[in-house]
Amino acid sequence: MQGLFFDTDTGVRYVLRVLVMLVGFWTAWRAGRAVADGWKNYPAVVIYTLLLGVVMRFLHYALFQGPFISPFFYVIDVVLLLVFSTAGFRTKRTNQMADNYYWLYEKTSAFSWRKKD
Repeated sequence: MQGLFFDTDTGVRYVLRVLVMLVGFWTAWRAGRAVADGWKNYPAVVIYTLLLGVVMRFLHYALFQGPFISPFFYVIDVVLLLVFSTAGFRTKRTNQMADNYYWLYEKTSAFSWRKKD
């Protein structure tokens, strides 16, 4: 069964799988930051992540002979990518709000801000 774990993988293929995952996560992070940098809203992050999920499915298909059209694995890919793209979006948007509107807002964490008292 082609899935999350493969019995026939060699050491090189494991390294390649990890590299593909890291590139996907990094791309999702950068996509979230790019959306925030353009002052677009969160639905744009979701749309870009859905498209990136298709790209990741193709990479799994082309490099590892995994299933290309598999709703289960597509949802897993999109959920994992959405975590990274949302984190990138929120960190960038928090920095934007705290830096550009320093008289109105202050950072409360890496992902949120609040109005100054």
